[in-house]
Amino acid sequence: MERYYVLERFELMKSSVISSLEGMTIKRDAIEKSRKHNKIERAREQYQELETSRKRLADNILNLKMLFCEADMETCSIYADKLYAAVSKFHLLTSDYTKFKEAFKPLLASIPDNEVTDASVVGRLMNNIRTGYYPTDVEHVKMIKNSIVFPEGKRINVFDPCCGCGTALDVLTSGKLADTYGIELDEMRGEEAEKCLDRVGFGSFFHSRVSREAFHMLFLNPPYLSVLKEGGGNTRSEKQFLVDGLYHLMDGGLLMYIIPFYRLTSDIARILCDNFKDIQMFRFKDDEFKKFKQILVMGIKKSKGDGSVDAERMVQLASDMENIPVITELEGEHYILPEQEKKVDLFKGAVFNLGELQRQLAGSKSMEFLFEKSALDAREKRPLLPLNTGQIGLIGGSGLINGYIDCESPHILKGRIIKQTKSLDNGDGTLTETRVNKMIFNVLTPQGFKSLA
Repeated sequence: MERYYVLERFELMKSSVISSLEGMTIKRDAIEKSRKHNKIERAREQYQELETSRKRLADNILNLKMLFCEADMETCSIYADKLYAAVSKFHLLTSDYTKFKEAFKPLLASIPDNEVTDASVVGRLMNNIRTGYYPTDVEHVKMIKNSIVFPEGKRINVFDPCCGCGTALDVLTSGKLADTYGIELDEMRGEEAEKCLDRVGFGSFFHSRVSREAFHMLFLNPPYLSVLKEGGGNTRSEKQFLVDGLYHLMDGGLLMYIIPFYRLTSDIARILCDNFKDIQMFRFKDDEFKKFKQILVMGIKKSKGDGSVDAERMVQLASDMENIPVITELEGEHYILPEQEKKVDLFKGAVFNLGELQRQLAGSKSMEFLFEKSALDAREKRPLLPLNTGQIGLIGGSGLINGYIDCESPHILKGRIIKQTKSLDNGDGTLTETRVNKMIFNVLTPQGFKSLA
């Protein structure tokens, strides 16, 4: 049975909102009791706790807004946005929280139930999942390319862990000194990618073996509309691609990360801000944005740090797609790639690929030694002493002397061994059977065929 990621998140967020509302009410009552008993310091502490609960509630509403966007529930998304603004401005010392809690009822009622879900919601999710493959528009790739400064006379490595047919990397590096590497799960798309990329690995990126910190650019347009399988397997792959992919990017390398704006959640924003600097975010042009609501995040890899403050700002910006600048505003020649040349020592897909094996064997020094022939191998070999009858039989049976024999009486020889059973009457009513090997030579001469035993 399939369970959709969005519906699972809806259920979790609904529970969190209800819990936060109840918690805020309890904390507000506790503040009032502390004030009546003149416990001012305790009241201040409780107010700080109330502020923390309000922030948690606001974050949950923001997450709900993103989920409504993914489920194409636009009216609910707009309501969540207004509610988020109201929560942020709400006076926490209001004596009665009844009206405040009433405002959440329409929002909670509109959340799809994970067990009994509206068919239209499931239909929209299924359509999105079936789409599955989201190749990056070539025009947008060219705009990304214009923002990059490639090193003069230096060869760079570019990696796409979900390369599709390879078009994006091909366009991105066209006319540049670059080695392109891609991994693709779909076999047919992988075969197409082999036509335009230097190296292609087949199978899952997560089970492939690729050199770390070896790439100047990491292009990531991962699959992001996915489902949860029975048993709890979470396939929210846009996060896992980012987490695993960044280890292959060298320090100072450039990340290009493409996801729907509603999937830029706080955990993903934190990963980006902790590991990258000079981060910019753009949404795709209107016609393309309407299809998948995609945004582009670009940044330079740095040493890991605390990006919590920047991550919060990023989530706030991504929550309102109208505030995200369009990709046409991306500045030309903004990102400078490292000049350091680096060899990719390890690149193996999860699935056996004949072309990749051929490439690896061609570059292996061991293969040269394996097939190398010495001067002794090239010479005709003769036995030191004449062969005896038993040795001739063994050689003949093994097939080593089969074939055309060029001599005074030319002939074709084929030796073989057959099993033969001999019976011996013991004279007492019993028989002894013995199985022996018998050598037979078939000889074809100009005069005819002979069989020698």
